[in-house]
Amino acid sequence: MLDPRTALLAVENLQAWYGESHILHGVNFEVYPGEVVTLLGRNGAGKTTTLKSIMGIVAKRTGSIRFEGRELIGLPSNRIARAGIALCPEERGIFASLSVEENLLLPPVVKAGGLSLDRIFELFPNLKERLGSSQGTKLSGGEQQMLAIARILRTGARLLLLDEPTEGLAPVIIQQIGNTIRALKAQGFTILLVEQNFRFAATVADRYYVMEHGRVVDKLLSSELEQNLNKLHDYLGV
Repeated sequence: MLDPRTALLAVENLQAWYGESHILHGVNFEVYPGEVVTLLGRNGAGKTTTLKSIMGIVAKRTGSIRFEGRELIGLPSNRIARAGIALCPEERGIFASLSVEENLLLPPVVKAGGLSLDRIFELFPNLKERLGSSQGTKLSGGEQQMLAIARILRTGARLLLLDEPTEGLAPVIIQQIGNTIRALKAQGFTILLVEQNFRFAATVADRYYVMEHGRVVDKLLSSELEQNLNKLHDYLGV
């Protein structure tokens, strides 16, 4: 059994469905305060569904999801967000007609501790240069990803769920996203990261859970990666 008294997030026997399709089949893992934990796996393994289930976006789910000891199963997504969890989706969700500044100012601060614009511009100086003059979808892919992450940092959430933040980005931008994740960890944020890019995940994560067919099939510490590379190649096809 997981111990929800010490884990910031404890997921146990999580089952989830899209309509009649059974996607998650008893997912178990935990995330402790201040960690960066990565869910690894091929497309269709259930990683994104796991994040959406935590946020209450998946309508039918059973099992247990505890955040700071509080059960989230049965709560609507708005109450889960106000508990201190924020999701940065793979599709980013930038509002096309709004400027960078308007996108940043749109979400409410749901908890004390949301980052100020000045602090966000320290993390993402590119955004400051585009602040008032650029509509969201006129940004580059990397700038859109920075804006999507910056927007959830405004909410004051303590647990950040990042879904494929490096997908389709240039190597220099991937490096900047990695620097940002490490800086956020240093500030005390806890991050659950979904990634297919194992080489990127290896630069930021403390622990890894490997998913296949809607289940967690393995877990590794950063210190165990070197001796398990062949196994990871088999899991991920990299």
